Formats: sequence, structure tokens, C-alpha cells
Amino acid sequence: MSSPPPPLVWYASYGSNMYAARLRCYLEGGTPPGAQRSYLGCRDRSPARRVVASEFSGGVYFATESPVWHGGRAFFDPASPGKAAMRSYLVTAGQFSDIAEQEMYREPGPDLDLGTVLRTGRDQLGPGRYETLLHLGDLDGCPVLTFTAPWSASDIEKNPPSAAYLAMLVGGLREAHGWSLPEIAGYLAPLPGVRGHWSAPEIADLAPR
Repeated sequence: MSSPPPPLVWYASYGSNMYAARLRCYLEGGTPPGAQRSYLGCRDRSPARRVVASEFSGGVYFATESPVWHGGRAFFDPASPGKAAMRSYLVTAGQFSDIAEQEMYREPGPDLDLGTVLRTGRDQLGPGRYETLLHLGDLDGCPVLTFTAPWSASDIEKNPPSAAYLAMLVGGLREAHGWSLPEIAGYLAPLPGVRGHWSAPEIADLAPR
């Protein structure tokens, strides 16, 4: 019998949901800036209780093809070298479940069973690109969770992100970490899928106005 989920969890985003205006559409419903798809929002549309900049061991890379952004999506591989810059949102377990469902283009609800990921650190709920849950640690007594693909970074062909998608990451990193545009570009330009396709100056020019 699975244990009940904790009342609050941190959702750690490493992709476009680092940008607050985009994450808000997952919570409240709506169309994110630059996107071509609307989201229903969570069953509980309350804002995140807290939002903090965070960093975890592992690496971000870009692969597959997004029908929303028309380019590669961001994925997180905890086994990759380095550190991944993220933005963590303190939400209810139900809101985390609904965000994950919307990332898979499904309607929000019911709550995901978080028992296995909290017990073992990882739970592959299905074969989908964002159906593998990871427990990255704990912050102020609440677990930090994210979702990613079931494969590793070395197992899949990389695909560069579109300008609109990359702009969300630029905006999110600037909001979350307070980095300058050269610092943001210096972080994003070497990432697999970006490297060789987007230069640091080109990335800096994508910052949301």
C-alpha cells in the first residue's frame, strides 16, 4: 500500500517553466508567451507558495521535437556531469501532478502516486518523454521533484531548440538566478543540442523584452 503524498512538494523546472509567466499558465490556465497551445490549468489554481533559484548535479540537453515550440525540448539527466540551473516552485502534490499531466498533453488529475519516487529517488510512470519522476533532494522539509525522459542523454539524438523556446529559458534564468545575459548565454550555449547551433550572442538576443 503506497504512502500518502506530502502536502507540499517543490517542482524543480529546468526548461521553459523556469519563466514565471509560462508556469502560471500551467497553474491558472492560458497560453504561454510564444507558444501555440493553451493549457487547462491545475485543479487548484493557487499560485506557488514560494519560488527559489536552485541548482542540482546533472545536465540539461535538448532532444525530440516539440509540436508546441517546433524544436528540441529540454530534458534533465542526473548522471550527466556538471550542474543544472533550475527554478523550484513550492506547490501541492496535486498541482505537481497536474503540471506533469499537462506536460504530457493530458488533462489534469488524478494525483500521481509519489510513493515510489520518494522512497527510491526515481519512478518511471510510463514511456513518455516527461513520465519519469526524480527526487532531487529536500528543501525546508519538502521533497524537490522533477520529471524527465526515461532515457539518458547519450541514448538519443539531440535536436536544437527553437528561438521561442530558448527565449523562455533565457527569461527564466534571468528571473530565477538574476544572471546577466552573458552569464545566461554562457550557461546555455554549451548544452547538448544548443552547442553548434546557437552562439552565445544569439542566445543573449533572445531575452524577452
